[in-house]
Amino acid sequence: MENVLGFVALAAGLIIGLGAIGACIGIGIMGSKYLEAAARQPELMNELQTKMFLLAGLIDAAFLIGVGIAMMFAFANPFVLQ
Repeated sequence: MENVLGFVALAAGLIIGLGAIGACIGIGIMGSKYLEAAARQPELMNELQTKMFLLAGLIDAAFLIGVGIAMMFAFANPFVLQ
């Protein structure tokens, strides 16, 4: 029982940590591409900014869904018999 709880804690940490790393890398790449596109065509800056913020919200939402799943496994684990 306690061995399973240790693996659950490890899995929850990996889900949150790897999700955070992926979200940060994704937003960083997206931000750099936005700056490149805005430098090439400044007249499209407003449209590009709107799309960038929409995608940033979707990337963060995917990360927060992973955090929610990790918290479910940490606090209400369906795999542990009680």
